[in-house]
Amino acid sequence: MIKAVDNKKTIAELTPLGDSAVVVTFGSEMSISTHKQIMALMNMLEDTPFEGFVESVPAFTNLTIFYDPLIVYQTYQGKDSSLISPFKIVSALIEKKLASLTHHKNQPSHTVEIPVCYGGEYGPDLQDVAKINGLTPDEVISIHSSGEYLVYMVGFAPGFPFLGGMSEKIKAPRRSSPRASIPKGSVGIAGMQTGVYPISTPGGWQLIGQTPKPLFLPEQNPPSLLEAGNIVKFIPITEHEFLKFTKER
Repeated sequence: MIKAVDNKKTIAELTPLGDSAVVVTFGSEMSISTHKQIMALMNMLEDTPFEGFVESVPAFTNLTIFYDPLIVYQTYQGKDSSLISPFKIVSALIEKKLASLTHHKNQPSHTVEIPVCYGGEYGPDLQDVAKINGLTPDEVISIHSSGEYLVYMVGFAPGFPFLGGMSEKIKAPRRSSPRASIPKGSVGIAGMQTGVYPISTPGGWQLIGQTPKPLFLPEQNPPSLLEAGNIVKFIPITEHEFLKFTKER
C-alpha cells in the first residue's frame, strides 16, 4: 500500500489489484465530498490519461484504475530507476494528479428523470415500507418522488444504479427472503438507499414501483442509461401511462 500525502495529511491510499490495476481509496465512508474527489480524479484521467491507461471504475469510496503493465513499464521505467514495477510507476503518476486534485473542476451533473408506477403489482412492498415507517403509501410515494438522488456507482447488474440521498423517513431493511426473480425496471429500497433493477434478476430489496424506461441498453455505447455523477429524479405515473410507454417502446 502507498499513501498519497498532502501537507502531512493522507488524502488517499493506493493498493494494487492484481498486476494491472490500482485501487485509490479516499476514505471508509460514503459521502458527497468523497464522491467529488473520486469523480475529479476519474475526469482528470479521462482528460489527461497516462500512457497505458485503460479505464477507471468508480465505487462508493474508491476509484479502480486499470492499466496495461507492459506499456507502462516500456514507457516510464527508464526515466526513474527507483520505479521498478508498473504498480509503483502508475502510483507515482496518480500521486502527481492527486496533488492537483483540488484545482480540477468536475463536470456539471446530468439530471435524468425516471417515470415510476408506484404500488400494486408494480410495487408489491410499498405497503410494507409504509407500515415500517408509520406512513401511508401515498406519503412514501410523495417522499420518494420528491428527492434528488446522486448516482454513486453502477454495478451488481448491468446498469444498476446505487443512489444516495434518500430520506430517512422511508428507509427499510432488505427483505428477509430475497425474491428469485425481480421484473426489470423495479424500483427498490434497501436501508438508506434506493435503486432500479435494469434487468430481471434475483434480489432482496423492498419493491415500491416499476419504471417502463430501460436502464440497460446493450445496443448503445455506453450501454447504461445512468453513470456515476448523474442526478436521478423519479416521476410518478399512472398504470395507464406505464402501459402506454411500454407499448411505444
